[in-house]
Amino acid sequence: MTNENRYLLDAIELARANISRGGRPFGAIVVRDDVVIATGVNEICATNDPTAHAELMAIRAASRKLGSPDLSSCVVYASGHPCPMCMAAMRMAGVRKITYAYSNADGAPFGLSSAAVYEDLAKPFSEQSMTIRHMPVPTDDLPDLYTEWARERDKQA
Repeated sequence: MTNENRYLLDAIELARANISRGGRPFGAIVVRDDVVIATGVNEICATNDPTAHAELMAIRAASRKLGSPDLSSCVVYASGHPCPMCMAAMRMAGVRKITYAYSNADGAPFGLSSAAVYEDLAKPFSEQSMTIRHMPVPTDDLPDLYTEWARERDKQA
């Protein structure tokens, strides 16, 4: 058995254990240099937090353990196809490789597919199901927000 298969089976086992605790069937593992850095399970039901997906829980734990938001040296193994939110978070963290066991097609009959969200996000803002708009606000007496941030960042460097 390859290490990839072992990590996927471990992610599935995390998902199975989460089912037994009343959670959703999702588990994820973050690996660096063939060492498991962190794991996570879907905690939406336990926390009422819609962002508490297995992949996010695992990358949050990995970032804390590594003391860095940069996970570019890590690989994520997930029991199911990561949703767009998780995929975006992994990209923002620098993860370069994600492997998952169950597809959106596998989950669709059970209401566990994020394919519709992917389809909606692929549309222009004006055609998406959620209203999205850019609305600049005048801040005449205040410094530009991003300029202020860059100034503070440079002072700390």
